Amino acid sequence: MDAAEVEQFAEFVRGRGPALQRTAFLLTGDWGLAEDLLQTALAKTYLSWGRIRHRDPEGYVRAVLANTSASAWRRRWKGELPTYDLPDRPGPDGWAGTDDRVRLAAALGRLPRRQRAVLVLRFHEDMTETAVATALGCTVGTVKSQTAKALAKLRADPALAPDDTLTSRS
Repeated sequence: MDAAEVEQFAEFVRGRGPALQRTAFLLTGDWGLAEDLLQTALAKTYLSWGRIRHRDPEGYVRAVLANTSASAWRRRWKGELPTYDLPDRPGPDGWAGTDDRVRLAAALGRLPRRQRAVLVLRFHEDMTETAVATALGCTVGTVKSQTAKALAKLRADPALAPDDTLTSRS
């Protein structure tokens, strides 16, 4: 859009905005939702302004308001409900597992290559001991002993020790 079209759009919004907001309110029944609906409708209209400005732009905006309102009503998320009763404890931390994965990856990196390969193939790839032995070109006994040694090193790794900071705050 050129500067003249942008100014025409701005003038349209200044002139018809309050009436369109009332229409949005009648569609939503809430002034806050009406403001959001009108803003969305005007953003969609702005993208089409060059095509519709000489026709009936107000009718176009009203149609966008109605269609956007109907679409929003159909997909409205109903998972959040206001309540006066707050939970006793905070919910689970969605990022807590990330720290564990980073520490585990670092601990795996400290293992010797063969032990790391055995653990990755055995537990991450869910391969049998025989399949791991075939893949690494060693015996099943070697896979078993390397697995035991690697797990012992991981159990002894201080970076993987349980984090007791949450329980000691009480």
